[in-house]
Amino acid sequence: MHKYLRAVGFSEKKSRKEIHELIILAMKEAQQKNYTSLDDKELLAEYCFYLAEGIGICVRGVFDENDVLHYEYYFPFLTSAIISSTKDISIERHAEKESYAGVCDDMKVGVSLIFYLQNMITYLKLKSEKRLKDLPTTLTLTALSCQGSIMMPIEKHHEDEIKAKKAMRKRNRLIEEARRGNEEAIESLTMEDMDTYSEISYRIHREDIYSLVDTYFMPYGVECDQYSVLGEIKDCRKVANRITGEECYILTVNSNDLLFDVCINAKDLYGEPQIGRRFKGSIWMQGYVNYPDM
Repeated sequence: MHKYLRAVGFSEKKSRKEIHELIILAMKEAQQKNYTSLDDKELLAEYCFYLAEGIGICVRGVFDENDVLHYEYYFPFLTSAIISSTKDISIERHAEKESYAGVCDDMKVGVSLIFYLQNMITYLKLKSEKRLKDLPTTLTLTALSCQGSIMMPIEKHHEDEIKAKKAMRKRNRLIEEARRGNEEAIESLTMEDMDTYSEISYRIHREDIYSLVDTYFMPYGVECDQYSVLGEIKDCRKVANRITGEECYILTVNSNDLLFDVCINAKDLYGEPQIGRRFKGSIWMQGYVNYPDM
């Protein structure tokens, strides 16, 4: 059973037989089907089966020369209409199977953002047609979570928010210049980090850590597309898995000025989500690259 299957409403552990039946159902009743040729002898197939608005299961396999489908793997997914980033994206194939990871160097999060590519078929089609070079793209990020909690917001005034946004823009600009080798930018960032460390070290004795840290986005565990995040909830809705009836929350989260949707089973979320409160949890990041005219 896929670890993040519970995030889309399958919290009960399933046997191999039940998983197989679910995969067969997904392929028979898929609302979206995509195909592309891998070579002259094989046809790659993708079946997307929606369990509720925005959440579903994707099954991928290969047709051989006798038109027999050989199922390879499946994964749960979440879709969204939010544009998370407009920065350059590079895509690489995973070693063990025909799946792909994307890398986005967005300065907002401070690290190279790695995600599991959802629209692999589109990417392979454009690659085979040699249309990827200099093609403008945007990125829609979504995430699945099996563990999360709701935290109260930090009281902020309008002036504080404006000041924080200006500081974030300045820091992003310095990070970009530092990556180009600007020594003054590197020195400024180093001094800024030292000042922040000193201030937190002084205040941590009197204040709670989550009253000092409003938001964060950092790698989590050993897999490169999993992160630990803390961010403000900008939108919240509840959907129900039409097979199990389990309820899931879909939260729009702003973490380090990066906007994306997170889906989590209501059973795995501690607290009551509301707009303005904060979501804290571990996530598996997915991404949908929006190619023009596709």
